[in-house]
Amino acid sequence: MLSNITTMKRPKRWDHPFDPEMRFEQAELMIARPEFSHIDQSRFPAATPLFDIIMNDCRISEYEAGDLIIREGDYGSSAFLVLSGQMRVVINPGLPPKILGRASVQKKSPYSIMKQIWSKNSIPEMRQYNLGSVKALEDTQVNLFNAEGAKQVFDFDSDVPKLKEKYKSATLNEGAIVGEIAALGRVQRTATGYAETKVTLLEIRWQGVRDIRKYDEAWRTMIDKNYRQKMLKVQLEKHPDFSNFDADTLEKIVAATLFETYGEYEWARSYRAEQAKETNIIGSDAEPWVAREGDYADGLLLIGAGFARITSKMGNGHRNLGYLSAGDYFGMSELYTAWKNNKEQHWQVSLSALGYVHVLRIPSSVLHELVFPNLDKPPVAPAEQASKPLAADATLAWAIGERLINGTKTMMINMDLCVRCDDCVRACESGHDGNPRFLRSGKTQGKWMAAHSCMHCVDPVCMIGCPTGAIHRTPEGVVIINDETCIGCETCANSCPYDNIRMVNIRDANGKNLHDPLTGDAIKKATKCDLCASQYGGPACVRACPVGALQRIDIKTSNWLEAE
Repeated sequence: MLSNITTMKRPKRWDHPFDPEMRFEQAELMIARPEFSHIDQSRFPAATPLFDIIMNDCRISEYEAGDLIIREGDYGSSAFLVLSGQMRVVINPGLPPKILGRASVQKKSPYSIMKQIWSKNSIPEMRQYNLGSVKALEDTQVNLFNAEGAKQVFDFDSDVPKLKEKYKSATLNEGAIVGEIAALGRVQRTATGYAETKVTLLEIRWQGVRDIRKYDEAWRTMIDKNYRQKMLKVQLEKHPDFSNFDADTLEKIVAATLFETYGEYEWARSYRAEQAKETNIIGSDAEPWVAREGDYADGLLLIGAGFARITSKMGNGHRNLGYLSAGDYFGMSELYTAWKNNKEQHWQVSLSALGYVHVLRIPSSVLHELVFPNLDKPPVAPAEQASKPLAADATLAWAIGERLINGTKTMMINMDLCVRCDDCVRACESGHDGNPRFLRSGKTQGKWMAAHSCMHCVDPVCMIGCPTGAIHRTPEGVVIINDETCIGCETCANSCPYDNIRMVNIRDANGKNLHDPLTGDAIKKATKCDLCASQYGGPACVRACPVGALQRIDIKTSNWLEAE
């Protein structure tokens, strides 16, 4: 009987609009603007009409001259459309961190830290917030400079002229869109933007950008073009072989570059299905070829986002040589050799998409004309660049195959050292109100075990499809879940390829499961490791291990394999 159980209303996607004050009339005006009026609304599904996206996934904001709007280095979760006025965007090399007022995660007070040592909540997954409704989504605009909500970070009369003089910048006028790449790619923003005049913006959270792009070809074309140009320019300016080129030459290279995507953006489910078959997936639909050994080498490949595996033929199979991620390139050595010797060149190794990969392909003709004549020395071969002495290492091949390369804080346990004391689990439990956020189990290779703990991925596919934006990144890059806006839809848990997100029944202070009053179903929430973001000293699991068997590592930069 429902009358005998504790209930709470189950939250839905648009229970908490981005702007609760958005009016019907305002949404109508937005739909009538040229950025939206061309859109064929019949292409949108009945459950997600364009008008409802404007009403619930957008908010209109006004900024005074000098207000900071976006900050370089912040993880983007929304895009901004300029409705009126002007924004100015500071581009590379960007503003110093001190000017940007970098904020840190709120740490627990000394009293709270001491309290958690001797107190332990006996009720697992107990929640104390108002059971009648879920608290509205916090306003997490990146333009807020400090905890008090002050937006005015630059004095317009004195600071802004100095910024314009000292730092390279560009003006964005009415109709311009900014931030969409960071929002959709779940990556850090590459520039800082502030109001040059009084400006009105339509801020669209990434779920809305995703849906509009999905159902409207013009938006999809615009976003894809911007992605290619913005990502390519950033990479070329930072790359040692392109950084000294003048602006006109870079523009010619950008204009000729092709933007390509391989694999599935939401790759987790197909990956897990292929893993269950325990068959070779290299070159399959789950891991398609980007460049294949023996094929004609027709252009330099720059990795914009995602991962790609480098292999060479070995009998009927493939030998792992390494992998590439955002910022790496493939094919420079082969193409340079072909140009130097004036002959046709073929790929010496293969490249396949690990899940998905965005590739920027610079044609050979452009390299011959603009790049190679200006190189001071021959480039490094891609296999050497990627793997060096680890090319034949079985453990590296395992890490690539299991996509552990995606993690920035993968929990790796040396099982030869581990004494199974579970101090790591107890430390995690103590810091999270009696609820541990990882399992001391996982896939193994030799002496190493990758435990079931959030890896805080470079490409966090768990964040794709969250209907409320409850799962997000902090400015420090830690992937966390807003417990109060999580609706228990299990999208993030189902999307995580590593089974590192758990769905738990939540309870009230009396230990009773909370239930949906309409269906009687138990209310669940998603939980995962948050790297002890509120604790001092970093992850408690690492600090608690008495023998140093547990590490949190970035496989690409760590030296954890040197002891193999």
